[in-house]
Amino acid sequence: MERIGFIGLGVMGKPMARNLMKAGYPLVVYNRSRAPVEELAAEGAEAAGSPKEVAQRSDVVITMLPDTPDVEQVLAGPNGVFEGGRPGLIVIDMSTIDPIAARRLAAQAAERGIAMLDAPVSGGEIGAIQGTLSIMVGGEVSAFERCLPILQAMGRNIVYMGGPGAGQVTKAANQIVVALTIAAVSEALALAAKAGVDPARVRQALLGGFASSRVLEVHGQRILERNFRPGFRIRLHHKDLRIALGLGRAVGASLPLTALIHEWLGAMVTRGHGELDHSALVTLFEEWAQTEVRPM
Repeated sequence: MERIGFIGLGVMGKPMARNLMKAGYPLVVYNRSRAPVEELAAEGAEAAGSPKEVAQRSDVVITMLPDTPDVEQVLAGPNGVFEGGRPGLIVIDMSTIDPIAARRLAAQAAERGIAMLDAPVSGGEIGAIQGTLSIMVGGEVSAFERCLPILQAMGRNIVYMGGPGAGQVTKAANQIVVALTIAAVSEALALAAKAGVDPARVRQALLGGFASSRVLEVHGQRILERNFRPGFRIRLHHKDLRIALGLGRAVGASLPLTALIHEWLGAMVTRGHGELDHSALVTLFEEWAQTEVRPM
C-alpha cells in the first residue's frame, strides 16, 4: 500500500490518521507539538522531524492544519513538503483554507511535478473518529481517482467538485450553512425557554418535521447538555467565515448573513470563548433573551 505522510495531529487530524492506520496504510507523522506524534508512534506510525522529511518518506502527504498561513508554511516554506517532494508525489490538503491560496499552492506543486488536491472535510470530531467525514475534493481528477481509497478510509460522503480550489469553495459554502443553522437553532431554543416551553421537547418536535437538521440533532443536544467541549472551535469557525467573506468579495457575491454571524463569532472570541465548541454561540442568544436553554 502507498506510504502516507500525515502532518497536523490535532482534534481532527489524529483520529483521521488513526483511521488510515486501521485501514492498513503505513504512516509517517509530524506535528508541531511532539506528544501526538509519540502517541501514534507507539501505535505503529513512524515519526518524522519535519514536513520535508515526511515528504521524502511518503507517496502521499496529507495536511490537516488550522489556517491558510500554516498550510503555506508547511508546504512551501523552508524545510517544507515541496522541498522534500519528488515528481509523482500527491499532496492532499484537508485543512480549510482560502480557495485562492489553494489554487496558488496547486500551481506551485505542479511546477515541481507534484499533484495537489484540496479536500476539506465536514463532520467534526465525531466524524473524524468514526471515519464518516464528508470530503469535498478539488484538483486533477486523475489524482482524485488514485487517492479515493485513501479518502474512503476517513470519510463516507466523498464528492469530486472540480479543479483546484473547488473543494475549498464548497467548504466555504458548508461553513456558511452550518453557522447560520447553529444561530437559527440557538435563537429558536432561546425563544422557547423564554416563553416557558421546554426546549428539549421543542427540539424533539422539530426533529420530526421540516426544520430537522444534523445541527439541530447534534448541537441542539449539546446546547441542552451545556456541553461546549470543542468538537469544532469557535475561533476556527470564525476563521472559516472570514475565508467565505473574502471569497465573496473576490467574486462579487454579497454575503450579509455570513457577515452577521462572523461578527457574533468574533464577539465570542473577544470574550475569551474562542476555544469552546461553536454550539456555545447559544450563550449570546441567552444573554439577549435573558434566559438559559435547559430542559424543564
